[in-house]
Amino acid sequence: MKLTKLLMAVAIITTVSFVSCKPKDADIKTAIEAKLNAMPNMVQGATVDVKGGVATLSGECKDDMCKMECEKAAKEVKGVKSVVSNFTLPAPPVVATPPASLTTTLDAAAQQKVKDGLKDIKGVSVEFEGEKAVLAGEVSKADRMKIMQMLATAKVKSDVSKLTDKK
Repeated sequence: MKLTKLLMAVAIITTVSFVSCKPKDADIKTAIEAKLNAMPNMVQGATVDVKGGVATLSGECKDDMCKMECEKAAKEVKGVKSVVSNFTLPAPPVVATPPASLTTTLDAAAQQKVKDGLKDIKGVSVEFEGEKAVLAGEVSKADRMKIMQMLATAKVKSDVSKLTDKK
């Protein structure tokens, strides 16, 4: 009888000691947070949640390499069964480019197109101001149409307010 009680006590003590050796979720969480905080350049605002040995990580990583390093660090912690990564990446920067047909200043080729288009039309002068061709002079209605078509084809903004109609 004493032997049975003794064996029962040993069995209970052994079971309790094995169960208590398993890391608790709170301890796992603390260990993961310590590892992530040791990598300050990797994660911004990381949060860790552990339930049943499953670690859920969230926050913003700077790139995919950062995500992989954080997941690896969490998996190395004793008691972690699996890792769920809810890390986000920052949006790529938006680079706005102006349309190819419009420029802020007219290049030499565009200026030459305008000059070539006007060489057959007498009485018209052109000056270039930034992105515009400023036309001045006296023209017929037919020449005005030719000028407008040439400017549209060359994709050049223009100021034709100084052009007057011949009478």
